[in-house]
Amino acid sequence: MADRTLPHIVLKGVSNSEEFNGRGGGGTPRPSQVPDRVAHAQRLVAAIEAIQTETTASAAYVEIVGRPGEPFLPEKFDVSGLSLLNMKEADPDNQVSGRAVVRASKAEGGLTKLKGKLNKFATEDGQPNELGQTRPRNADLANSIDVIAQAGLRDLWRHPRKPFPLAAGPIPWEVWVEPSEVDAFLGRAEQEGLTVYGDRLEFPEDTVMLVEGDIGQMARTAIGTGSVRSVSPPGVPLEFVEGMDAEEQAEWAQDILGRAQFGPEEHQAASYVTLLDTGVTLANPLIQPALIAADRHAADPGWSLDDNDGHGSRMAGLTLYGDLRTHLSSTAAIPVPHRLESSKVIPDVGQNPHHLLGDRTQKAVNAVEVEPGRLRTFALASTTEDDTPHSGAPTSWSTELDQLAAGRSGIVKHQRLMVVSAGNIGPQHGGTADYLAKCDDIDDAEIESPAQAWNAVAVGAMTEMSGIGGPTHGQTLAEVGDLAPMSRTASWVKTWPIKPDVVLEGGNWYDDGTATPNQHSDLMLVTTSRNAPLRSFTHMSDTSAATALAARDLALIRAQYPDLWPETIRALYVASARWTDRMWSHVAPADRYRKGAYDVMFTRYGLGQPNLNRALNSANSAITLIAEDQIRPYENKGSGRKLNEMRLFNLPWPSQVLRGLMAENVTLRVALSTFIEPNPSEVARGRKNRYASHGLRFALKGPDEDVDAFRQRIGRTAMEDQQDDNGPGSAEWDFGYNRRSVGSLHIDAMTIPANDLAQRGVLAVYPVGGWWKENRKVDPERCVARFSLVVEIDAGEAEVDLYTEVQQHIAAQVAIQV
Repeated sequence: MADRTLPHIVLKGVSNSEEFNGRGGGGTPRPSQVPDRVAHAQRLVAAIEAIQTETTASAAYVEIVGRPGEPFLPEKFDVSGLSLLNMKEADPDNQVSGRAVVRASKAEGGLTKLKGKLNKFATEDGQPNELGQTRPRNADLANSIDVIAQAGLRDLWRHPRKPFPLAAGPIPWEVWVEPSEVDAFLGRAEQEGLTVYGDRLEFPEDTVMLVEGDIGQMARTAIGTGSVRSVSPPGVPLEFVEGMDAEEQAEWAQDILGRAQFGPEEHQAASYVTLLDTGVTLANPLIQPALIAADRHAADPGWSLDDNDGHGSRMAGLTLYGDLRTHLSSTAAIPVPHRLESSKVIPDVGQNPHHLLGDRTQKAVNAVEVEPGRLRTFALASTTEDDTPHSGAPTSWSTELDQLAAGRSGIVKHQRLMVVSAGNIGPQHGGTADYLAKCDDIDDAEIESPAQAWNAVAVGAMTEMSGIGGPTHGQTLAEVGDLAPMSRTASWVKTWPIKPDVVLEGGNWYDDGTATPNQHSDLMLVTTSRNAPLRSFTHMSDTSAATALAARDLALIRAQYPDLWPETIRALYVASARWTDRMWSHVAPADRYRKGAYDVMFTRYGLGQPNLNRALNSANSAITLIAEDQIRPYENKGSGRKLNEMRLFNLPWPSQVLRGLMAENVTLRVALSTFIEPNPSEVARGRKNRYASHGLRFALKGPDEDVDAFRQRIGRTAMEDQQDDNGPGSAEWDFGYNRRSVGSLHIDAMTIPANDLAQRGVLAVYPVGGWWKENRKVDPERCVARFSLVVEIDAGEAEVDLYTEVQQHIAAQVAIQV
């Protein structure tokens, strides 16, 4: 996608009100027999004999590549004097070979033993099976290998995303050394002129040290000793939290403050994150510039405003700066255009009674809204297990969040932007074997209340942390891009909203050889401590950390677009989310056109990982159009209420540019956001679909459908309360009507030829049922529903200018570009 540097376009006056008229498993196959086992073995043995091992080295480095289309057996290269250092899995379906880098010990005869196994493969057969059939000795090993070659320093590089460095001069390295050979490494490093810093970390299989020198020095030291297990870029030094004294930590804090660019001092002009938490300290210098004493409150006036737990102060650092680790390893400026408020909802002693959870939340909101005009993003990283299982149905606490967001609760009657965590599971015994199964457990890992609230942005956790760049014990549980190991998931796949809405970085956990996952500071985010000046920094992880990051993102969007409604900010942010490649790996390619296969994605990841840049900006080839409007969905007719109107949007469509792209695919993504007024009594009466005051849906005109026919089709769909949009193009949507039509935020996308989309610049927003329609006691004049429509057209890598044509279309209209 093109770089996004242009503002989104907010449209005015583009809608019209329209009245209604009437396959089997067989297990993993064995590698196929090579045609000539003798020749195959001789070729591999010759390759081994060509590997050079320096006389001073304790081991040689070997690269082993698997046979194309065959399973790879890396466990065969972690025995008999061979140590598996790193590997890449084979992908037989795509003819991608597996690859392993192995350290072959000279003392243990690693290469000699490997040659012996290959020679036996060529000349000996194993014991016959019950049918009298025999196979060559070591057939699985030999048949899986295609290439054996000498490996070098580049092959020891272990970072999954950063490339091997190409710098000519000295650079820092994080070097992982065989613990018994540290002295040999240090001796050769001194000969080569490498700088080795004194601090190091000791683990069962590795000693980790920071080294500085050029590539040649590092390569000669590694190959000349055979002691290095891997090299990587140095991470942010962990000891700044765990080993540095207060003065050193304070120096780090001052470095960050010197680069921070804080927003306006006029507090009413700023975007705020309001933390509904344990309070926030004023002692930490990293928090002080964004939080004044008058902006600290509590749900109970008798409570202390200080943070005696630390959770709220950790949230504060992440909401202001994001993960501080990124800033500690950088010298760049740090924009902080938003500010903080704190409203304590968790007492210092004991806990809130269950029946007061909603009440305490409302009172915390009321406390900060003594300053009513601020642009706020409320962040609540507190959940309860007392309502579990709820299967997605509303609880008293989630209902109160819905009321607060809709503006029906609280002293100030206005819509609010609210973010809530999905909650965490505890470290589960057995969770190291298959942590995703623990997270998917519908009995023990269901998203906790109040995260099922329709109007709030519920945040789960994913991770891009692998431990690379800093030491960890054992193996990390989650793959890069997958669900974080403690994040809860939805237990429902229909009726109730898609939750979580999004997932953000929550850190990783690791397996140290026991059955229970463990934490390590290298797999957590760095943030602010309540214990300043004794400690300026600490760590945070899981869904609380992810919620803080989401609140920060939303506050940044509000700072850039201060006139947009909370409903719109929510739509922009959630619609920016995408599933990572790792998330997609859980859906078989053959199933990706079957809409039911997406259920695992929605329940674990919601709409995926949001992209702040996409949420903030358009580009020439990727434009976002925003329309904010309202609708009176129902009217009194006779003894009941009927549907009243729909909105038809004739959008400023870049038709000429799209036609010029002809059959090249483009993607249309639509988000419809409204805040519903909740009525939990309707759920108790068994009418789940009547929890919401109203329901809204969107539809897109077909390519060969005229506007009148489109209007009539939507009228029939709404009036007859049809469960599916049977209009032209309905099958083109990625998720489909039924899956997107839950909750109060509806998002879907289609990828179609550009010349097809060129003819489809008309969208409708129309109502369906809700308790406003059923309850005649509610004044119909009050029943007005605000909504936001966000439409994105993305031409991908095509070098086109959609943005300019849209601007030309709206030049004569009343439009605001923000």
